Amino acid sequence: MTIDGYSMRSAGEFVGQELGVTDWIVIDQHRIDRFADCTEDHQWIHVDTERAARESPFGTTVAHGFLCLSLLAAAQTSLVVPPDATQVLNYGFDRVRFMAPVKVDSRIRTRVQLLSVEGKGPGRLLVKTRNTVEIEAEEKPALVAEMLVLMVAK
Repeated sequence: MTIDGYSMRSAGEFVGQELGVTDWIVIDQHRIDRFADCTEDHQWIHVDTERAARESPFGTTVAHGFLCLSLLAAAQTSLVVPPDATQVLNYGFDRVRFMAPVKVDSRIRTRVQLLSVEGKGPGRLLVKTRNTVEIEAEEKPALVAEMLVLMVAK
């Protein structure tokens, strides 16, 4: 966690603030291909480098939008989960918008802002964050998503 004093008890005090930014990661063809294998989405724009070079408006392959979206789980774990949470469950999304393609070999990172904290019973908080996946050297983000996680205290 990048904010001092952030915990399950104090989370509400940080609503509206940025919780942090992840490190850059490279979205290379190997990662795209493995995601295609896992999801059975082998659309040529993602996996056929020769065809994408010839026919894609981007001149190369691009990552699946859902590949970038799936990486938000790691961002939540590294930036949103306070040390006193013992369990964190993906609860869903309120809004997801894919804004720009992520070309192969691009670097991306996620910027996380705390939007809301709602009590869900003793020792449980429903936390909503805005996650902006930035593409290095690009103005538009790859995606913006409002993600929900349920945190349980120790």
